[in-house]
Amino acid sequence: MHSAPTPSTARARLMVPALLGFVAGTALQLQQATLWVWPIYASFVLLAAVLYALSAIKLVAYIYRSALIALALALLAFGVTGLRASIYSGQALNADLEGRDVAVTGVIAAMPQRSETGVRFALEVESAQQQGQAVRLPPRIYLAWYADRFAGGDADLGDEWQRQPAALRAGERWQFTVRLKAPHGASNPFGFDFELWLWEQGLQATGYVRAGPKDPTPQRLGQTYAHALEQLRQRVRDLIFERVAERQAAGLMAALVVGDQNAIDRADWDVFRATGVAHLMSISGLHVTMFAWLAALLVGWGWRRSPRLCLWLPAPSAALLGGVLLAGAYALFSGWGVPSQRTLLMLATVGLLRLSGKRWPWPHVWLLSCAVVVAVDPWALLQAGFWLSFVAVGVLFASDSGANKAIDTGARGRFTSMFREQGVITLALTPLTLLLFGQVSLVGLAANALAIPWVTLVVTPLAMAGVALAPLWDVAAWAIAALTWYLQILAALPFATISVAQAPLWAGVAGVTGGAVLVMQLPWSVRLLGLPLMLPVLLWQAPRPPLGQFELLAADIGQGNAVLVRTAEHALLYDAGPRFSRESDAGHRVLVPLLRALDVRLDTLLLSHRDSDHTGGALALLAMQPQVTLLSSIEATNELQAVHPVTRCVAGQRWRWDGVDFEVLHPQANDYGAVRKSNAMSCTLRLSNGVQSALLVGDIEQAQEARLLSEGAKLKADVLLVPHHGSKTSSSAAFLDAVQPQLALVQAGYRNRFGHPAASVLARYQERHIQVIDSPHCGAATWQSKRPELVLCERQQAERYWQHRVP
Repeated sequence: MHSAPTPSTARARLMVPALLGFVAGTALQLQQATLWVWPIYASFVLLAAVLYALSAIKLVAYIYRSALIALALALLAFGVTGLRASIYSGQALNADLEGRDVAVTGVIAAMPQRSETGVRFALEVESAQQQGQAVRLPPRIYLAWYADRFAGGDADLGDEWQRQPAALRAGERWQFTVRLKAPHGASNPFGFDFELWLWEQGLQATGYVRAGPKDPTPQRLGQTYAHALEQLRQRVRDLIFERVAERQAAGLMAALVVGDQNAIDRADWDVFRATGVAHLMSISGLHVTMFAWLAALLVGWGWRRSPRLCLWLPAPSAALLGGVLLAGAYALFSGWGVPSQRTLLMLATVGLLRLSGKRWPWPHVWLLSCAVVVAVDPWALLQAGFWLSFVAVGVLFASDSGANKAIDTGARGRFTSMFREQGVITLALTPLTLLLFGQVSLVGLAANALAIPWVTLVVTPLAMAGVALAPLWDVAAWAIAALTWYLQILAALPFATISVAQAPLWAGVAGVTGGAVLVMQLPWSVRLLGLPLMLPVLLWQAPRPPLGQFELLAADIGQGNAVLVRTAEHALLYDAGPRFSRESDAGHRVLVPLLRALDVRLDTLLLSHRDSDHTGGALALLAMQPQVTLLSSIEATNELQAVHPVTRCVAGQRWRWDGVDFEVLHPQANDYGAVRKSNAMSCTLRLSNGVQSALLVGDIEQAQEARLLSEGAKLKADVLLVPHHGSKTSSSAAFLDAVQPQLALVQAGYRNRFGHPAASVLARYQERHIQVIDSPHCGAATWQSKRPELVLCERQQAERYWQHRVP
């Protein structure tokens, strides 16, 4: 006979299903497309309490108790997360206030972020007025104060020059006149969810400061004691940039000390990702663990100097508590990211268990830390960093790599185990990295072999110690320069990274399982079974159109054009979207990740004309795919001419790919040098498989439309990329009658400053019963010639309740 489990053993057994239920309930709520009314979520919480009470009845069998507790925790998590979301969404911006001047008084709630376009900052709203009447705004809004005249985007600043942004500081109270809109970001396959990021940050409206000569002058009303931690973080960041002349080194130190990842230049991030060391260049679990270990050593050393303190609390216990508490202070100071939260909670759990004399199995510790992070921030479940962090620690636990001994491991043991841990993590996380990013570094082990000890034991301690002794920042800058030199050599290797198409979720789960099995302490006969599980995510091929068919993917890139055309074996990108700033453009932000995720190798990049909303992302694309043929009407002095050979697009050019015919209809050869207006030189492309056809026209206007009609160009098409984003100067009635499209695609920014598409233009399409699909409503739009009646909208494919719904 088996003895009955003790109460403590029974509680331990029930903990795993309870924690799994809590995480699963949260994850399920995050899949909702729309929120229910709050009483439904409240009833779930009450039902959870009833089920938990039933599970406490001693007569209930163990298996039923486990199921009841798991279900109770799942319902509790579902209900609480739904209630939080309902309360939060009730504070959203009133749609009537979008695009109207509002006088706002508030306190800057976080470190402002400067760039060449101006400064962005979060404002904690205290009061607001519109035309002298008090109005309600969300508690926190995200504002931009643009430098000079903003040259792009959606802000309606007209032609007036702006007052230069002031030197804003966290904790300051200001009064601004602003224009706001609902949070709205690009929605693309495998793309970054900007609206989710705003939701997590508690920012329920975005906008910009009205600072033109006719606008009220922004007024600084004084410094407050609010957000003292953010004030300190900003002060340290400013001191770093004042002391360190080298921008690259200063940015990296700011990221490591105060968690300001925006301080690192985009080019540096590209190197870090290519070499697999990006996890070291922000506040990661490794940094928090290192800080806890050093803090524990110092606290223990100082504690042992006092016999009275040792009698009150043993030095090992004091060292453990001091290490965890000081690591917590560091995690808060550095921005409280998910890796920091995970590591601190795990260290605290292990520390509390050790102080209490208990030793829990690693799955309990791991699951408890996971559940606590999810309870604090349910939407962390949707972050790539969450999964990379927790899967990495879980793999280390399961493979017995010493992750559960992080606090009391000595310097030698920690240093030697670091390399084995990195090897285990690299092997196990490769499938997950490919699933999330479609790219993995092949030089990561070589890079991390030096970067881990160098950043952890040299750069980070020096950067942190520089807060007290500034000259140490100069030494840290030298150490960063040496590391950068090494990483740039590795990143320049032709085999530095490998990219594959991003696989579906099932393949990723199988791959992660296979990687975990491969590194666990199991017989090799069992471990080798993990290899076939990894194959789907490694060998996945994105679906392509069959022979004789083609596909259009109109990316959501804001105000601009970018349409990916794919046939069975070839690909063309029509335009490259806008440039937002020196550090940001549609190429890096949207198109490069999209092409990598779909594993697309471009044959041709066609830039219709020189305007920046059509060529802004070209440099990033050419750097990613230098083999591409560049076809365009850009002038000889354009910067792209010095980067890549350019072939002029001329009416009459034709080619055939996989049973699909391509033909350039405009401009004519004699237009070059004679026509000065850039829109008039837009390369117009028609493609057809003999059954279905599409017409991509750039920014041609009514004069060019009339010319195409007079020249007898073959214009009839099933799909039309709306000329000039729906401008009043295009889409003439005669042109639409000649094209006779069934579907019209509009690529324009939400509430863009040009008012595209114009109401009068939309009326002409509606009169002809042409279906109009625009990117603010649809996100990225996908149309296939084999299913011409269907348009797939990214916003509708993966609809979630935090996403903005355009009226």
